[in-house]
Amino acid sequence: MKRRLLMLTLAAMTSAAMPAMAQDRGTLRVAIHANLQILDPVWTTGLITLRHGYLIYDTLYGMNSKFEPKPQMVDHHTVSDDKLLWTFTLRDGLAFHDGQPVRAADVVASLRRWMQRDPMGQRLGQFTAALEAVDDRTFSIKLKERYGLVLETLAKGSGTFVMPERIASTPANTQITETIGSGPFIFERDEWRPGSLVAYRRNPAYKPREEPADFLSGGKRALLDRVEWRYIPDQNTALAALNAGEIDYYEAPPLDFIPLLERNPNVKLEIIDPLGTQLLVRANWLYPPFNDVRARQALALLAKQEDYMRVVVGNPRLYTAWCGAFFQCGSGNETDAGSEPYRQPDLARAKELLQEAGYKGEPITVLQPSDRPQYNAATMVLIQGLRRAGVKVDVQAMDWSTLLSRRARKDPPNAGGYHLFITGQGGPDTANPSANTWFNSRCERANPGWACDMELDAMVADWARESDPEERRPLLEKLHRRAWETFPYLTIGQFTQPIAVRKNIHGVVPAGQPVYWNIEKR
Repeated sequence: MKRRLLMLTLAAMTSAAMPAMAQDRGTLRVAIHANLQILDPVWTTGLITLRHGYLIYDTLYGMNSKFEPKPQMVDHHTVSDDKLLWTFTLRDGLAFHDGQPVRAADVVASLRRWMQRDPMGQRLGQFTAALEAVDDRTFSIKLKERYGLVLETLAKGSGTFVMPERIASTPANTQITETIGSGPFIFERDEWRPGSLVAYRRNPAYKPREEPADFLSGGKRALLDRVEWRYIPDQNTALAALNAGEIDYYEAPPLDFIPLLERNPNVKLEIIDPLGTQLLVRANWLYPPFNDVRARQALALLAKQEDYMRVVVGNPRLYTAWCGAFFQCGSGNETDAGSEPYRQPDLARAKELLQEAGYKGEPITVLQPSDRPQYNAATMVLIQGLRRAGVKVDVQAMDWSTLLSRRARKDPPNAGGYHLFITGQGGPDTANPSANTWFNSRCERANPGWACDMELDAMVADWARESDPEERRPLLEKLHRRAWETFPYLTIGQFTQPIAVRKNIHGVVPAGQPVYWNIEKR
C-alpha cells in the first residue's frame, strides 16, 4: 500500500507539473473503464456496450430522477379501459443516421429482439398477446392480462434501443454487425481501434425533446462535436493524463485515487449514480459444485461484506458496511429479509456445505479481471475465502472485455468455461425485481451463469402483476427470502463510484451511468 501511494503521489506531482495540452473545446476525451469489443447492447449486458448504446441509439421512454417513466421517442400513448391494449405514437421527424425515417416497424422488430434476452423484456413478452405496427408512426401492445409495469419496462435503464428493422431482425443470439441508430451521436466505425480508441461525432439531424435533461429522460442535446473514448488500462497513466489535461473525463477512477483527485484544483469529482454500485459474485449453475444450492450458500459464508468493501473501496464514506438487499439499499425496494443466516462468515459451515454439495477438491475456475481495479480486488477476497475453506482455486486472469466473452460460454470449466466471476450493477434496474439483470432466474434465458429457479421467477411475475405498492410489499419480502435461499447471485456490498472531470467540463447529467449529452467543454 505504501508503494502504491508513493506511485500515485509521484504520478500526480509529475502530471501537475506538465502544462495542459491545448484541447479542442468541441472534443471530449474520456478514459473509459473497459475496452469496447462488443457493439451489440442486446447480445451483452456489459456496461461499456450499454454506454456505447446510449450514445448512438435512442429509447422509447426514459427514467427521470424520481425513477418515473417519461416519453422519449414516443410522443404519446393511450390505454384501453380494460388496460389490455396500449397504443403508442412516435414523435414526428425521427430519423436514423443513414437518413431513413424511424418507423413503427423498426420499433416492433427492436422490441421483439430485445424481449428475447432482457429479463424485463422477457417478462413483458410473457404477458403480451400481440405486438404490432399499426402504421408508420404507431405501434400497439395487446396484453393477455393486466400488467403493472408496461411503461417501466419500456423505460428500462439498460435501454430499449431502437434499430432499423433489417438490423433488429438479426437473431438475438447473434451479434449485430451494423451500428446505425437515431441517437445524438454517430459511431465512427472507420476510426474504431479496439484496445485504444472509440470515436463518435455529433448527429446534426437529431431532434432532442424540449424538456430539460433529467436522468435518462428529457432533451438529449449534443453540445460536443466529438466524443473520444480512450482505453488506458494502466490507472496511473490515466491519472496522469487527467491531471495534465490530456483527457477531460475519467469514468471510473480507482477509489484509492480519490484523496489525490480531491486535492487537485483543476479536477472535480461528481456522483452520477445516487443509488451506487452493487458488487456481486455470479456462480455458474450449469456445472458442479455450484449447480447444487449448498455450494452457492457456502459462498455467502466465506467473508463479510465489509471485508470486500475495505479492500475494494477503503474509504468508509463511500461504501455501506452491510447491505442485504438484492434491490439496493436506499431504494424503495430495500429489504434484507432472508439474509439473517449469512450476515457473518462461518468457514466451518462453508466447508460442510461444499462437502454436502459433492465438492471433492477439484479445481474451481475463477475469472479475474486484470484491468478493473474494483472487480480485481473483490476477486482476490473471494479467492482468499475459497482457499481458507479448503478449495483448490484455478485463477484465470484476463482483461474485462475478454472476460465478457468468456463468461458467455457454456463450456465445462476445464474446457474454457468457468465456475465463478464478479461483476457489478447499479441504477433503477437493479432496484427492480423484474428489471434486475442478474436476478433473472429463467434458466436458459438468464444471464451468463444461467440461474435456474422458476419458482423464484413465478414470484417475480406475481409481484409484477400487482400495481398497488402496499400489496406489492409482502410479495417482495416473499421473493427476497427465496433469493437468499437459492442465490441467483451473492451480493457482496454496495459503494459509490465518483467520476472525475476537469473543471472546464460542465453539464454532466446524473443519469446513473456516464452519458454525454448536455456536456459542454468551456
